[in-house]
Amino acid sequence: MSSLTWLEITPEYIFMKPVIILDNVSVRYQKPNERIGTFKEYVIQLVRRKVQYLEFTALNKINLQVYEGEILGVVGRNGAGKSTLLKVISRVLIPVEGRVRLRGRVSPLLELGAGFHPELTGRENIFLNGALLGHSQQEIAKHMDEIIEFAELESFIDSPLRTYSTGMIARLGFSIATTWKPDILILDEILAVGDENFRQKCGVRMNKFKEEGTTILLVSHNASNIESMCSRAIWLDHGEIKAEGPANDVIALYQQSSKN
Repeated sequence: MSSLTWLEITPEYIFMKPVIILDNVSVRYQKPNERIGTFKEYVIQLVRRKVQYLEFTALNKINLQVYEGEILGVVGRNGAGKSTLLKVISRVLIPVEGRVRLRGRVSPLLELGAGFHPELTGRENIFLNGALLGHSQQEIAKHMDEIIEFAELESFIDSPLRTYSTGMIARLGFSIATTWKPDILILDEILAVGDENFRQKCGVRMNKFKEEGTTILLVSHNASNIESMCSRAIWLDHGEIKAEGPANDVIALYQQSSKN
């Protein structure tokens, strides 16, 4: 396994406090061994005890420390375990082995439109999503104009979310998640949609958070996003950390493997 873990013992990291610690974390799923066409057929097979499962390892003994004020990039092919890793850190998934330790409040933005309702207006979804993140109705109302302005949705905020483009939904989600400064911010491919101007706004806000001590995990298929925003990165492959170290070096190894 290629590894760049030497970075962790440089002076820059010796005195930094880890806020995310994963010790031998593993996640495994069971999936039916054969394709079952309908839910009714699945129940019948299940009652007859004829459903056979294959075990799939999404994460395999992951050891990782992420430090206060760091922006850590996560790269890897589809199915490598990136989203599973973020869900474990967000406490959405519980690992079957190992331990996850967090220091601080986590604000996850894991999937486009997660925590939103398509029939509610943008304004109503701000209240819904803000409540899911643990904020009171009074708090949300206080920041309503700020959220709308940052998302650039003044003309659409009272329209149903189902009328929004993916870029508009992404802007709204990012704006809500980052209006309150989190201790740990988790972003899964959120910068893959939207225009360049909004991505630059996101970058400015993320860098401001970094300066204030927020730790950020960023998953992106865009190598330039990782290289420009992250000092360190990990490359996940088949549920294992294939490489870890300076973002430029990890991206180079990952891109080289993609060509082979």
